[in-house]
Amino acid sequence: KDHVPLKILNVENGQVLKEFKFKLLPDRLVDFVEQFDEKLLVKQEKENLRIADVCTGACIEVANTQFMNPSAFIFLYENHLFLTFRDRQVEVWNFKGELVTSFEDHLLWHPNCNTNNIYITQEQDLIVSYCKPKQEGPEKTVASINVSSILTGKCHAKLGQNQEEEEESEGSSNRDCPLSPGGTKMTMESALGDVTALYYNEERNEIYTGTLSG
Repeated sequence: KDHVPLKILNVENGQVLKEFKFKLLPDRLVDFVEQFDEKLLVKQEKENLRIADVCTGACIEVANTQFMNPSAFIFLYENHLFLTFRDRQVEVWNFKGELVTSFEDHLLWHPNCNTNNIYITQEQDLIVSYCKPKQEGPEKTVASINVSSILTGKCHAKLGQNQEEEEESEGSSNRDCPLSPGGTKMTMESALGDVTALYYNEERNEIYTGTLSG
């Protein structure tokens, strides 16, 4: 096909507001087509990313050397931005094709994005993820949960085994310990091992994890 057929519908009554064809470049496979409000993101094999406004027809191109194909997107409706995930890296982009944020310490544990291990706060200002250390070694192989600012990329908090070891060395005994499904206390290492799901309760300021062991 040399085009993508598109329709804009009224969500209340299903009426077709606009119908048009978005022209594709010939002899190039389509990597992805994503839609966010009035913006359409189209990327073809070995070509630039095109961000088109379906209302005005205006189109912005982002060089394929600058924008690499992500494995997943998360659209931030409040901020009119979008997150991309590729090779454990998280980036924030705007719809002018500009890179807004690179994170200082937010290397995802899984190479292919698993959004079960990612939480975006309701105000869309923080991202909470299951991460791995920036520098690996025998003493730094345990995962952590990192809390970072979406707009600045700064890491605000980090929950991991190193924290547990520091608190033990300081003799802290008042720290709330995670609980297993049976209600028994778990070590930080157990709670952060093989995490398959992550949730942040913003009202109680608590993080819940689910692991392969249940």
